[in-house]
Amino acid sequence: MSAQNKTPATEVKPWSGRFSEPVSDLVKRFTASVGFDYRLAEFDIEGSVAHARMLSATGIIGTEDLASIERGLSQILSEIRGGTFNWSLDLEDVHLNIERRLTDLVGDAGKRLHTARSRNDQVATDIRLYVRAAIDHIAGQIRALQTALLDLADKHTDTVMPGFTHLQVAQPVSFAHHLMAYYEMLSRDAQRFADCRKRVNRLPLGAAALAGTSYPIDRQMVAKALEFAGVCDNSLDAVSDRDFAIEFCANAALLMTHLSRLSEELILWMSPRFGFIDIADRFCTGSSIMPQKKNPDVAELVRGKTGRVNGHLVALLTLMKGQPLAYNKDNQEDKEPLFDTIDTVSNSLAVFTEMVPGITVNKDAMRAAAAQGFATATDLADYLVRKGMPFREAHEVVAQAVRFCEARRCDLADLNLPELQQFSHLIDKDVYASLTLDGALTARSHIGGTAPARVKSAIAKARKALK
Repeated sequence: MSAQNKTPATEVKPWSGRFSEPVSDLVKRFTASVGFDYRLAEFDIEGSVAHARMLSATGIIGTEDLASIERGLSQILSEIRGGTFNWSLDLEDVHLNIERRLTDLVGDAGKRLHTARSRNDQVATDIRLYVRAAIDHIAGQIRALQTALLDLADKHTDTVMPGFTHLQVAQPVSFAHHLMAYYEMLSRDAQRFADCRKRVNRLPLGAAALAGTSYPIDRQMVAKALEFAGVCDNSLDAVSDRDFAIEFCANAALLMTHLSRLSEELILWMSPRFGFIDIADRFCTGSSIMPQKKNPDVAELVRGKTGRVNGHLVALLTLMKGQPLAYNKDNQEDKEPLFDTIDTVSNSLAVFTEMVPGITVNKDAMRAAAAQGFATATDLADYLVRKGMPFREAHEVVAQAVRFCEARRCDLADLNLPELQQFSHLIDKDVYASLTLDGALTARSHIGGTAPARVKSAIAKARKALK
């Protein structure tokens, strides 16, 4: 949607009495925000209704004016939802567009609505309402993606894959255990957004332009009506604070970083060099020149959009770093990065939640890869420690065995007992239980370990937490 200038060039601004000449068309276009802040409209109306009811309850406006304001705002809301509202560039922003339409509908009552408030505390309230709603929506999306990961993990608690460090084969893990790592990341994301919501959920309205108002307002009444946990305690801070938006974007950047890491792994795993997984065709695209190609574009785009969200965070930090108190026009630039961050995070979560159930796993390829790179070398060292050898000595013994295997182009499990015993007399025939992939998995049966029983327990615990 874009705002269209459908009002006369001689439109009188609500602040024009101070000026001797009209604003130039160039400045009008440069300073207008209605082209993007229109999306605050429903929250602006919600805040205006609560403000009007407070003005009536405190005797600042009459009950007839309140009834007219409520009737007018209800009609405007219907027009906005129906797509028939006439947005005007001449009226600068969402607030003045709604106020002018209200005045057209109900006359002087509409002009009284702005009593005891400023656009400064009005927009600060609108943004907080908007971000709060976004947090609640994203929280639900995070839970949905976590559920999709749990459903996939449930099928693969016994599926062996190589765990990597430095992208080198390290130790065997189950595919379910690997997926559960992303469940944990998303849990922290959900916690951060929930914590951020507490700081978002404070009411700026009543701060007016910067110093409060001389009218006998009841801020607590408005806060309760809008379901805020409390009010902003300092009027200067109330209108100039954008910490909550920066914090939201910081949390969003972390969430996108987690999705980007998962994207990177899906891209690698789908490569024929790995061949661990396949992603459903509906989430991939082809090549205009190479007919064999099946590209994981969704994962690649999420990885790319992470940089976009990181950029928005830096933009907001830079926006605020040099501003003196209180409100400055710079703050108009907070909305587009914030809005795009919300859209990007929400869309990324939505597409990932649909894509994850469409992942198919090549168990044989995963197991074959885990059998490479001496993934059970640590288990052999642990075996020797259990036989009484100090770990550092065991580490050296196994390293020598690995070098021997590299020269022979075989795995540790391929060596016969005499060959293994040349490295230590402590090695006996029971060693082979420690050299199997499944044995290595089962041995790590502690809280947080990759043993199938532990992973199943972690999945059950996670499902309970999501209820």
